[in-house]
Amino acid sequence: MTDDFYCDEALSGRTPIKVLAETADVLAFHHTRPYWPVHIVVVPKQHVPSLTDLGDAGESTLHSVLAVVREVAVQVTAEHGAARVLTNLGRYQDSKHLHFHVSSGEPLRPGRP
Repeated sequence: MTDDFYCDEALSGRTPIKVLAETADVLAFHHTRPYWPVHIVVVPKQHVPSLTDLGDAGESTLHSVLAVVREVAVQVTAEHGAARVLTNLGRYQDSKHLHFHVSSGEPLRPGRP
């Protein structure tokens, strides 16, 4: 196993996920270990290392991901009154695959997502 949970587990089907939205290039699903009461992850289906390192992907992939992040954020805000959008970089990025957290509510436990 590598340090890419999304390719190794979520996108491969090895870890079951509850899909919220999907396009040809992007997947949005409920986090498998939520940090907030509402915690959705949005990832490109293609391996993209991070927001600052798009790897072999182009800007169009980033635009596709952000379009889904925006749709999910609109839905979460409408349903829960507020949303936050977060991505991590460097040592804060546990899984080395671009992903955005869309969440609402107070943390369920200490630590970081």
